[in-house]
Amino acid sequence: MADSRTKKGSLAGGSGIHMRAVETGRASFMTKTVPCGNELHKFLIWDTAGQERFHSLAPMYYRGSAAAVIVYDITKQDSFYTLKKWVKELKEHGPENIVMAIAGNKCDLSDIREVPLKDAKEYAESIGAIVVETSAKNAINIEELFQGISRQIPPLDPHENGNNGGIKIGKPSTQAGPRCC
Repeated sequence: MADSRTKKGSLAGGSGIHMRAVETGRASFMTKTVPCGNELHKFLIWDTAGQERFHSLAPMYYRGSAAAVIVYDITKQDSFYTLKKWVKELKEHGPENIVMAIAGNKCDLSDIREVPLKDAKEYAESIGAIVVETSAKNAINIEELFQGISRQIPPLDPHENGNNGGIKIGKPSTQAGPRCC
């Protein structure tokens, strides 16, 4: 989630992310699998269009989500203000325990930075989010961003029949199942 000018969709260009659908102008869909300890976490990523005319559609993408990445452009202070609006919306209308990650994109342009990393860290701490500065253009810290999110997502309870559609990916069981007759 972010202002359309932050180039957040480019974060999907990091290694290990596979496009599964064509960008529609409203959102594009990607998947990414991240190792986390002895588990693999498969991210189903909806890159929502940041254009104001599509803002009302955002809830259908983040409803039921385990995590949200909110992106701002470190070279544009106004994008950091917009990020705060997205966070407010997530807190008001998103899942109660959603993991929030703040990505300060364009860290390769730190010489023209308008948003100090200190400000982003303080804000992230105040809302309980992780913060990572990234460069989608140069694939800097993309893996670190998803690893950080993976570490924050609680493990699925195999006995819980939640409606998040998530499944645990792991080694197949070697135990024999019940036999018939």
